[in-house]
Amino acid sequence: MKSAVETLNPTRVRLTVEVPFEELKDSLDAAYKKINQQVTVKGFRKGKIPARVIDQRFGRGAVLEEAVNDALPKFYTDAVNEGELNVLGQPEVDITELKDGELLAFTAEVDIRPVIEIPDYSGIEVTVDSIEVSDEDVDKSVEQLRDRFASTNPVERAAAEGDVVTIDLEAKADGEVLPDGVATGVQYTIGSGELLDGIDEAVTGLEAGGEATFTSELKGGAAEGKAAEVTVKVTQVAARELPELDDEFAQMASEFDTLDELKADSRKRLESSKQYDQATQAQERVLDELLKLAEVPIPEKLLAEEINTRKHNLEHHQLGQMGLDLAKYLEIQGKTEEEFDAETKEQAEKGIKTQFILDELVNKEKLNVNQEELTEHLMRRAQSSGMSPDQFAQAVVEGGQVPMLVGEVARGKALAVVVEAAKVTDTNGEIVDLDDEDDDEAAETVEAADSTEAVEADTKAEDKAEEKADKNEA
Repeated sequence: MKSAVETLNPTRVRLTVEVPFEELKDSLDAAYKKINQQVTVKGFRKGKIPARVIDQRFGRGAVLEEAVNDALPKFYTDAVNEGELNVLGQPEVDITELKDGELLAFTAEVDIRPVIEIPDYSGIEVTVDSIEVSDEDVDKSVEQLRDRFASTNPVERAAAEGDVVTIDLEAKADGEVLPDGVATGVQYTIGSGELLDGIDEAVTGLEAGGEATFTSELKGGAAEGKAAEVTVKVTQVAARELPELDDEFAQMASEFDTLDELKADSRKRLESSKQYDQATQAQERVLDELLKLAEVPIPEKLLAEEINTRKHNLEHHQLGQMGLDLAKYLEIQGKTEEEFDAETKEQAEKGIKTQFILDELVNKEKLNVNQEELTEHLMRRAQSSGMSPDQFAQAVVEGGQVPMLVGEVARGKALAVVVEAAKVTDTNGEIVDLDDEDDDEAAETVEAADSTEAVEADTKAEDKAEEKADKNEA
């Protein structure tokens, strides 16, 4: 076999392959054997039809077609390996010559990973938010905890904002009560915005036994999106009472004995959270600067597939779980379809560039992923998917997603190398030391830029788990 590689552009090549006919012998034998099992000829036992009879009865062309289809993948793979190509996706194959007994010639056009020159990233400088926790931040955190321990007591007065009212609801559309438009004994906190638009105004000022009618667009049910006439009746008004902020509250709401200890712990937690956010911000900004420095051509076909995959994942997985369609999502986001398409393309381009350049950096720095790193990453991914580590691991293995997870960790380690070499300062001008940050956090940043693989891995893992659960039930 002879092959040659022609570079069409930085991300696409054409392979020209010539195969001597004798190299088709195994595939020709396999073709005759396959046809033998599929056809019957009077006078011959099934599977024992001579090759010359098959040629006469069914045509030599049918045998050659079967043999070529069988042999092409091997010859294509051999040509790819000979050319040391890193191919992407499926090739477009064209048979240019097929001379029985003499020669098979074909061309294959395919996208390849571009050759990327890793830029000098030692001069990257970024600025991130400083870690500042104010007394107000601590007070807000403690107040949120206090709010969770609030109690409610019935009162004999008109309902006001912050009160918890028990209500009965009846929704009508076109004068008819909707099949799913009646609810009783619903508890609602006035001002929370958790029910229908207009309900806060309707119930505010009502006492137990009071009733009001208002018009609102239904957010769910059979008449979702329609304007309905809603009658609300208040059956109870209860005031929320917050516990006193003292040592007794600290003992009730935490493991601490005093309020001062509780506040100190809240400050520590807020600082830790802001430190994590700062590290993530540094990684994101360093990655953006790295992408600006590198020339990364993108295969058009790969970009189109990436855009379609992102749209599919959003519509059929993320939005589906929230009970939304794309139109409703765009309405909530205040975006046009054109704006959404432009953003999706931009995100897809960034994701591909991120993967290409970090993979190249993995190879250049000879970065490896050990079992402990992979296990830690897998456990974090399992937690985010809502599955147990064992379930997620088994589903990942069965779905063939292990290489994908290894790639995520490796790219995270590559990004960590770049971050370590960069100069990171906060808004106060202080140098930020990120040496203690986990490589797995960098992997999260990589996932955020290249979310398609992450969503696909989680989706396939969940699908595998569901399939297994269905089989067990059966």
